[in-house]
Amino acid sequence: MSVNNGMSDHTAKSRNSKFKQKFKQQRLPAWQPILTADTVLPAFFLIGLLFVPLGVALLLFSDGVVEVQVDYTECPSVDPRHRDPLGGHFLCKDLILRPEFVPGENFCYCDIEFNVTTAMENEVFMYYGLDNYYQNHRRYVKSRDDKQLAGKQVTDVSDCSPFDRDNRSRIYAPCGAIANSFFNDSLKLYFTDSQKGKQEVPLRGDNIAWDSDKNIKFKNPPGKTLDDKEGGAFENTVKPLYWTKPVFKLGSPPNNTGYENEDLIVWMRTAAFPSFRKLYRRVDNSNLEFKKGLAAGLYTLHVDYNYPVHTFGGRKRMILSTTSFLGGKNNFLGIAYITAGCVCFLLGVVFLVIHVKFGER
Repeated sequence: MSVNNGMSDHTAKSRNSKFKQKFKQQRLPAWQPILTADTVLPAFFLIGLLFVPLGVALLLFSDGVVEVQVDYTECPSVDPRHRDPLGGHFLCKDLILRPEFVPGENFCYCDIEFNVTTAMENEVFMYYGLDNYYQNHRRYVKSRDDKQLAGKQVTDVSDCSPFDRDNRSRIYAPCGAIANSFFNDSLKLYFTDSQKGKQEVPLRGDNIAWDSDKNIKFKNPPGKTLDDKEGGAFENTVKPLYWTKPVFKLGSPPNNTGYENEDLIVWMRTAAFPSFRKLYRRVDNSNLEFKKGLAAGLYTLHVDYNYPVHTFGGRKRMILSTTSFLGGKNNFLGIAYITAGCVCFLLGVVFLVIHVKFGER
């Protein structure tokens, strides 16, 4: 038995050695497709015939999405105390940068009227959009502590530097540049009815974040109470540098405050491009007045203006949008399919002409 085992081991090692030698010398069996006119031309025409109709269908679905955008970057304050010497109103973007303006104590409100020309049926979503805002910067993206956001007790928050601790060594909750720059404008929507006058559109702030984020990545730390008192979940922590209130006062307890606040969760998922939008609210279809969505007519956007973007040349937008089964309005995918299909079809025609004319050569 030992002799047979020795021979089999020697045979296996020999085969393994031969395989390694063939692999290193690139002499292993291989398959290489032979491209001929009979195989390439049908492929080009087939891709063209499939991609063009698919792209047209995607464009039709995208065109079925109703979307309204309102830029409110330079909206004037409605406060009579904010009048300029010429009788007009100062812009909120300038007022919030004044030294005497203290966030949380002073407020700048503005109203913008706009028309919805096409009724927005079924579910309607409200987004806020930011332009020229680079959330994809490497240092910005890394400036967070996922263990802290998951509700674990942490003492080392060096990844959040320089927004890790205050001058009394208390940990910011939450820490990091992403959380510190949390979007804090408040948006409300009003509909002007010809008979009932101006009425507020009911908006809901639940179910706006990803389920995986809500259920796994973001949890409040354990504690007797949801505050920063002794024994509380946020004991020995302090609100971020540029926040006006602590994290446990963001929303209504117990399910939408602290690290589990959905506005915070949405903001913490950084965008890939400098112009982006994030889901802010959903129109409450349980209200009888807006059960079918938003009717065409005159609307007013009321903004509690707090978030500065003028210093880096940014812009702020409010977007109302319906959706299709593909999501929001996006023409890029349809145009890409049509372009790729047309290019493939054109190349097929060119190669067919070349094959017919010069194939015998």
